[in-house]
Amino acid sequence: MSIGLITAFMFVSMLGLLAVGLPIAFSLGSVASLYALFLWGPAALYAIPGICLGAMTNFILVALPLFIFMGNLLERSGLADDLYQAMSRWMGPVKGGLAMGTVLIAAMFAAMAGVTAVATVTLGLIGVPSMLKRKYDKGIVLGSVMAGGALGVLIPPSAPMVIYAFLTGESVGRMFLGGVVPGLLLTALFVVYIGIRCLIQPHMGPALPREERGTFEQKIISLRAVILPVMLIITVLGGIFTGIATPTEAAGLGAAGSLVCAAVYRRLTWTTLKEASYQTLKLVGMIMLILSAATVFANVYNALGAADLIQSSIAALPVGRYMILIGMQITWFILGCLLDTTGIMMITIPVYVPIIKSLGFDPMWFGVLFIVNMEMGFLTPPFGLNLFYLKGVTPPEITMGDIWRSVTPFVILQAIGLVLCIVFPKIITWLPTLVMG
Repeated sequence: MSIGLITAFMFVSMLGLLAVGLPIAFSLGSVASLYALFLWGPAALYAIPGICLGAMTNFILVALPLFIFMGNLLERSGLADDLYQAMSRWMGPVKGGLAMGTVLIAAMFAAMAGVTAVATVTLGLIGVPSMLKRKYDKGIVLGSVMAGGALGVLIPPSAPMVIYAFLTGESVGRMFLGGVVPGLLLTALFVVYIGIRCLIQPHMGPALPREERGTFEQKIISLRAVILPVMLIITVLGGIFTGIATPTEAAGLGAAGSLVCAAVYRRLTWTTLKEASYQTLKLVGMIMLILSAATVFANVYNALGAADLIQSSIAALPVGRYMILIGMQITWFILGCLLDTTGIMMITIPVYVPIIKSLGFDPMWFGVLFIVNMEMGFLTPPFGLNLFYLKGVTPPEITMGDIWRSVTPFVILQAIGLVLCIVFPKIITWLPTLVMG
């Protein structure tokens, strides 16, 4: 049987299992195991446990549970309440100020957590009722929370960036640095859009009544809520960017820092610690299961030589390299509507990155483009995770239709950000080059 035919059968089998509802880890693992058994016999199955063990014990991946634990503990520390109070004091007098402040708080949480769920759930619980009570438009309210939450995969530390670095051998530090400017760019796009929209249509985000704005003294006092987050961000990212700590060591410092934050806010209880640990275990267990299955799939796939076939076939296409890049972005956008980020990464990155290298593109730049693209995946129905995170914590009168309609302008803004990063690569590459050469 030819390599091309085997490749087609493998991917059709895997997509067929996904279509009938089998989880992606089992779809990838079962197809890889069956084809290994069919092509090389029972002896090939002995290699699978070793492949899984190697994937799960990689030193880079130790940072994952630490960053995720940090985010889960901060979610329960009461930090968001104080940040939201400070933001409402300073941004409340501005039309749309609460929604703009929500995006800024989400960006700050992104710099502390590395996942989207923390900011989306926390601000969904705190910000949505607060803004609806003050007659904000539902579209602005829901969209700002979900779009701000999606920044968690782009603004470092980012869990998907750690996984990408593991798969491709790229530097985690360079990936983190590459995500800083695009993250700030998207944050600015969201804030500017909300500000202009509410300026043109004041009913979308009315300013707070004068009696709720607080005095200047209260505003200054509220800034105390910013001190701990800023110190934690400097500790984690500063350690990585200056080379003082590896990403794994910085993640350990961040996890310890989240314990300090919880203690300062008097929320470091056995229940809080247990809930944060349990949520971390669930998420990390899911990621590791997908990683293991995808690594087995990639090893079987590469052993067939099919990756070389696909790469040479694409490289031989009579189109420019940017058309190939755009085609990859389109496939990611479509997959983002159907699969989670980790699954998409495991299916496409082992095939796409060698092609990108052969075309002369920077794989670090390409990786950040992937993360920007996946931000849209968190918002696009039917699979967008942030849609379901928010639905789970919003009042009953908020329908899924309301949530779906609210994301459209923010997905368009994310697409604009992606195009800017493609047209102007230095948006991504400037800071890593400046700091690390």
